[in-house]
Amino acid sequence: MAMDAVTSDAARTGIGSRQVAVPRRGAGGQVRLADLSAQGEPWLWCLGGALALGIVMILGFLVLVFWNGIVTFWPKPIEVVRLTDGSTIAGLPTRSARFRVGDQVLAVLPDERRAAIAADGGFADRTLYRVGNYDLYGEDFRWAAEFEVVDRSRPADLVLVERLEWGVFVGRITSFTRGGETVRVDDPTSRALAEAWRAARARWHEIRRIEKGEIGTVNHHLEQERLRLRRALLEHPEGGPAAEAARARFAEREAHYQAQYEAMAARAQALKAQHEAETVTLVDINGREKVQPLGTLVRYHAANQLTLLGKLDVYLSRWAEFLTDEPREANTEGGIMPAIFGTVAMTLLLVIAVTPFGVITALYLREYARQGRLVSIVRISVNNLAGVPSIVYGVFGLGFFAYIVGGSIDQLFYPERLPSPTFGTGGLLWASLTLALLTVPVVIVATEEALAAVPRSMREGSLACGASKWQTIRNIVLPRALPGIMTGIILAMARGAGEVAPLMLVGVVKLAPELPIDGFFPFIHLERSFMHLGFHIYDVGFQSRNSEAGKPMVFVTTLLLIALIFAMNLTAIIVRTRLKRKFAGSQF
Repeated sequence: MAMDAVTSDAARTGIGSRQVAVPRRGAGGQVRLADLSAQGEPWLWCLGGALALGIVMILGFLVLVFWNGIVTFWPKPIEVVRLTDGSTIAGLPTRSARFRVGDQVLAVLPDERRAAIAADGGFADRTLYRVGNYDLYGEDFRWAAEFEVVDRSRPADLVLVERLEWGVFVGRITSFTRGGETVRVDDPTSRALAEAWRAARARWHEIRRIEKGEIGTVNHHLEQERLRLRRALLEHPEGGPAAEAARARFAEREAHYQAQYEAMAARAQALKAQHEAETVTLVDINGREKVQPLGTLVRYHAANQLTLLGKLDVYLSRWAEFLTDEPREANTEGGIMPAIFGTVAMTLLLVIAVTPFGVITALYLREYARQGRLVSIVRISVNNLAGVPSIVYGVFGLGFFAYIVGGSIDQLFYPERLPSPTFGTGGLLWASLTLALLTVPVVIVATEEALAAVPRSMREGSLACGASKWQTIRNIVLPRALPGIMTGIILAMARGAGEVAPLMLVGVVKLAPELPIDGFFPFIHLERSFMHLGFHIYDVGFQSRNSEAGKPMVFVTTLLLIALIFAMNLTAIIVRTRLKRKFAGSQF
């Protein structure tokens, strides 16, 4: 009887296959239906679950990047693995994986191992070792399957050598030369080897200082004199006293700088000869030798003898190199100081460029423009600009900023440098302006919302006291809208700092050891190409000769980029919070 009543009520209320009816017993024992879609609890649980899932995904990504980035520079032990074919490899265990063994491999295995693999479903375990020694082997990594391994050991005399070229070397240090004398090395931790290595590294740094510092300064002055002569000849193409005076000055200055160059080059050459004379002999696990200058060893350590303090010392020294040095080995080794500087400089220039344009535009649209169809179209267009693919902005920046604006600047102010462009190609300035154009819709929308949130009573009160419209905006509206404006700037910084596609067209390069700031007038060179952390991640992860060698650098660079964006955003958030606190409770 009750079920008949339920069916009758469902038919009467139209609840069928499209709606879910839940029977409920009401007063007097009557059964009535409640439409589940009218209840808020299921949707609340769905929304809460979606939020929780999103938070878990974000936290999982951050934990993955943090863990892989933070352990990248931690020193690992060196294992010597003897295989069934009689060969021996030595390397750092990187990761393990399961794989399906092919039929050709199974055919040559002993019966017991073939049976063990079959019992495991045709799968086996293997370990990836970083064997290094690319100049000897032609590869950096090698897999070793568990069924191939006879035994493993960790000899105490094996060392991991980080070099300027060819990556790491895994093996032994047998001897080094010093003052024309060959010294045998029985213990890789010997003081004599450490002292000779430190002296060789100091000599290498002195050579670099002379070549990049002193000789680089002389070459800069010579180039400036050459450009002055070319400008004078362009201004006086017919010749005359001015052109002859410019030639005479150039000849005099060239002789002066040439004498300085020869003296510096002689000093550098003498140091190079000593640098090449002091060598070290490296031997791999199979007895193959490699002789190279001792000063080319960036760092070495007996990996299997390190104590906790020793590991910490290597770990911190690698981080110091990573944060303060230049890249090497196709950006898979060394540091990323130029990329850090380029990212920060570009983001700051982006903020300087986008803030006034975004705020002024929003002020006009909200406070001055007559609201109507035209303003609505402008707002729709601004919102649509946020959806344009970033690579389109890169093409526009290259065509407009670099080729048109930059080319015109070169024609007017740098004719002596042509046909080599100065501003007529990609650079830090054009990259910053391109990203400012890309992020300006975000600032405009956020600023408009912040202006609209300022109570109308404040405007009316200010106008009633005799203030002009601009005085009201400057003293009343803008200060109270600053927290919202800062929100737009934070969003612009976060998006601009992580963009890569447009930068590939307007200035970012694989390697730019020359920073946009130096000791030569005008000291800030916004026309120079630059490195960027986002592009560095792309280059190392997808353009290096070995993806396995570049993977650790990808994680640690990603960690640094996230930390950098977090630091800049945190600074802006602190400023915004203080502004909010300053104007809290001041409305009337």
